[in-house]
Amino acid sequence: MTELAGSLVELARRYGVAAAYDDWTGGRRVVTESTLVSVLGALGVPAATEDERRASLDAHDQDHWRRTLPPTIVARTGRSTPFWVHVNHGEPVGGWIRLEDGTVRAGLRQLENNRPPYEVDGRSVGEATFELPADLPMGYHRLHVKAGGVDADAALIVSPDTAKLPASLGGGRAWGLATQLYSIRSEKSWGIGDLTDLTDLAVWSAAQHGAGFILVNPLHAAAPTAPMEPSPYLPTSRRFVNPMYLRVEAIPEFAYVRDRGELRRARSTAQARAKKSKLIDRDSAWKIKGSALKAIYRVRRSAGRELAYTAYRTREGRSLDDFAIWCALAERYGNDWHRWPEELRHPASPAVAAFAAKRADTVDFHRWLQWQLDDQLTGVQATAIQAGMALGVMHDLAVGVDPNGADAWALQDVLTLGVSVGAPPDEYNQLGQDWSQPPWRPDQLIEQGYEPFRALVNAVLRHAGGVRIDHIIGLFRLWWIPKGSAPTEGTYVRYDHEALIGIVALEAQRAGAVVVGEDLGTVEPWVRDYLAERGLLGTSILWFELDRDGDGGPLPPRRWREYCLSSVTTHDLPPTAGYLAGEHVRIREELGLLTRPASEELAEDRIEQDAWLAALRTAELIGDDPSVEEVVSALYAYLGRTPSRLLALALPDAVGDIRAQNQPGTTDEYPNWRVKLTGPSGKEVLVEDLLSDLRAAALAGVMHAQVTPARE
Repeated sequence: MTELAGSLVELARRYGVAAAYDDWTGGRRVVTESTLVSVLGALGVPAATEDERRASLDAHDQDHWRRTLPPTIVARTGRSTPFWVHVNHGEPVGGWIRLEDGTVRAGLRQLENNRPPYEVDGRSVGEATFELPADLPMGYHRLHVKAGGVDADAALIVSPDTAKLPASLGGGRAWGLATQLYSIRSEKSWGIGDLTDLTDLAVWSAAQHGAGFILVNPLHAAAPTAPMEPSPYLPTSRRFVNPMYLRVEAIPEFAYVRDRGELRRARSTAQARAKKSKLIDRDSAWKIKGSALKAIYRVRRSAGRELAYTAYRTREGRSLDDFAIWCALAERYGNDWHRWPEELRHPASPAVAAFAAKRADTVDFHRWLQWQLDDQLTGVQATAIQAGMALGVMHDLAVGVDPNGADAWALQDVLTLGVSVGAPPDEYNQLGQDWSQPPWRPDQLIEQGYEPFRALVNAVLRHAGGVRIDHIIGLFRLWWIPKGSAPTEGTYVRYDHEALIGIVALEAQRAGAVVVGEDLGTVEPWVRDYLAERGLLGTSILWFELDRDGDGGPLPPRRWREYCLSSVTTHDLPPTAGYLAGEHVRIREELGLLTRPASEELAEDRIEQDAWLAALRTAELIGDDPSVEEVVSALYAYLGRTPSRLLALALPDAVGDIRAQNQPGTTDEYPNWRVKLTGPSGKEVLVEDLLSDLRAAALAGVMHAQVTPARE
């Protein structure tokens, strides 16, 4: 491979783009020149020729010295934080801080800085260093400086040094049910699992079996047009929620619909179609439910309800308007905004405003749907806590969004649309992955004081006692793949993790919530230590917890992490009964995702499973010839031997399901996110079935026993 030019490597370094990285085998990989040029180009940095690289390096220097202050400064409570100020060389500097509550803090201590001045725009610019006081309260503040008649200000984010675990946990442990909500419907839902079903699952697991939380798949919004994207991890918006999850009858105005019988007949139709279909049919369910919701929307609201709606709209502001307008535009022009008439491709366009005014009722309907979701999500969390949960609902935050969707349209100025996010090859996905999602632009996040990210985290925690952040490693670095390239032809781009993790910690502290980071896959060794230092929990999946420093067998329970959420399986693997039967190998072989013969994969897998069975016998959790059900129960009991603070029971394991919800690296090759919850026989399991299921009750009892202190 040709050696990379030094100017290209330096330019990549300045913009956080990796010119080389360590792969999953520990080998050092050098990124190709074409990848670096493409990724830098997506950041608006020309780098195709030596002249362009030199010019870009010079422009980077010039931009840095022209700034009086960094656009965003990040600090932690209890720590003094230095920051730089650029002024005409020798001029005095004054500064103060306006806290978010409106009060002013004056007096910034200046530190020694002997950096020589820099010539820019015909003037000599010097750099002074000041220090923020260590006793600043956490929050979103503004830093102001004045020098030589120039006033400048910057966003100042002060996050907790370490986010405290919610007091509701009481220093103990908790278990929770992990569910893909769309996969389990009830006799009264509209063909797909909804928020009332989630409430019932929470109450069953808490009141009957002592669960402390319920972990649910991302409820993010999908486009309101057919075909509806099935993946909860490829939403049109992470900021808003999919109205598919509304329970129609739980909307107060339902009581005043003139012909409620017609709506009940519509529900019966949705149920009949769902029962007949082998897979989850979102399009059919939404067509029926959407029509019913429009009928309720037309009901006149009481004065109090109208005030509540107005208050909700005021709170959500422009973000809600942009989302609702996009939905209306998608219904008219399709759900890919890149193919809309050119004048409609940016939310600030006058043509967009004119469209919104002309279609005011349609736009308002989509705003109203989000208000109903806000109401019902509030109710789910309140009922879960009332039923005895310590945390309540733990929501799931996806990595990114559909490049053609609402967030990509509304936030296009802060997203990188010329690349997609994915993952390099690893042990379980040997061809790499392309998730087709546009990443945040690190530079634009800083320019905007991280406001879009702050709003996102705040929204997902509004009705929650916890949040699971999918691929939290993406807040440190993301695998960027240039458009048209294979997943193997990407590279890592770094983010300011101090800012992003700090914002997560700040929002969680204010919400009294716990944060669980999904930190699986290729992870730099220091990252997990950093997350623990900041008070964020990691994730442990039993099959991946191997003693890599020893014989490669199961990691002894005492050596598992304390500050993590542990489970036997994950939604990217088959349920445990299926995993024990080798479903994860069979599916990948059938779809051509293996890079070696299936026989070798199965042989290696058998060795690992035998090692786990031996570990279970050593722990006296199984006998010599256990049934599959006994092995599943023992594996969850094994979790209880670890110090992990949170334990999760996958709902498919509770009912004996076998089929995987998702096969990474595929789209339509496997029915991802469309698989109904079924029992061992393949028969669909409804919420009502679960509530009386002896297998589920027994496994929930195992989980409760693991987190309940033994009596003296």
